[in-house]
Amino acid sequence: MTKVDIVEAIYEKVGFSKKEVAKIVESIFDIIKEHLQHHDKIKISGFGNFVIRNKRARRGRNPQTGDDIEITPRRILTFKPSQVLKASLNQKEVKSDTPVE
Repeated sequence: MTKVDIVEAIYEKVGFSKKEVAKIVESIFDIIKEHLQHHDKIKISGFGNFVIRNKRARRGRNPQTGDDIEITPRRILTFKPSQVLKASLNQKEVKSDTPVE
């Protein structure tokens, strides 16, 4: 799913103009990015949590040459789905896996 798909889906459900919906979606993503840049945790009830984690520097190996390299410290984004999201995903799997009699 792309940002355009999200805009289209909201446009069909809510009825705002596509231009308004695109502006709202872009604003939401900007707000999320801004808060993540400040190491804030983003918690969306019923969906999940976005958290920035710091990875320390470590030794690694270049798989092509086999040379040892230093992997620099960096920040990574992790997502942990909520129990509600996990349950809804698993519920659909169970329904589609049950044989039809």
